[in-house]
Amino acid sequence: MHDVRFLGNHLNVVEPPGIDVVTPLVLNCQSMSQGYAIELYFDPALENQVLKAWNVLARRQISTQLIEIESRPHITLYSSSFVEPTKLESIVKTFASKQEPLPLSLSAIGGLPNDNNFLFLAPTPSLSLLQFHSQLYDALKKEGIEISEEYRPDSWIPYCAVAQDVPKARIGEAFCVLRDLKLPVTGYAMDIGLVEFSPVRELFSFVLGNSVE
Repeated sequence: MHDVRFLGNHLNVVEPPGIDVVTPLVLNCQSMSQGYAIELYFDPALENQVLKAWNVLARRQISTQLIEIESRPHITLYSSSFVEPTKLESIVKTFASKQEPLPLSLSAIGGLPNDNNFLFLAPTPSLSLLQFHSQLYDALKKEGIEISEEYRPDSWIPYCAVAQDVPKARIGEAFCVLRDLKLPVTGYAMDIGLVEFSPVRELFSFVLGNSVE
């Protein structure tokens, strides 16, 4: 039985667990606005669950943009149009060395109330996830990094993007595809990195818990 929850303009659907493995499709890149983002990456099994949704949506021609820009399943922790990658690398490397792999449970399907018809998988907002983000925020703020409102601890909404620019007539079909994941799907966040977009290009990444050299 589906647990359907409306949160403001968000629709969340939760289902029992299920496992599947998939490899990514490769499509041509498409230009978007430029910027940078600090992203949290998953262990291979959890990443595969998200890639499964991306690939099914792409094969059905519902949404292909995340594959086209060469993205990787992730949760965005911080984003900005202008950053100093070298400065961020030092901050993130030190931060990652003090962390451990972070348990995650992608437990709900949601949509953002904007014109992009953007769908995502939402992680359970556990205390450990919220503290992880808050500690990163503090590390960035301490070094004078400007952080926009949406990435501050009291405003941040963690999510893993699965579809963008979904035709309105196919949103219902997209939700059906995501329900087939048999949520929740669980695993760990293992790496943190900085990317430039679009297309996505990783500038650096560090394994959580690795000691600083």
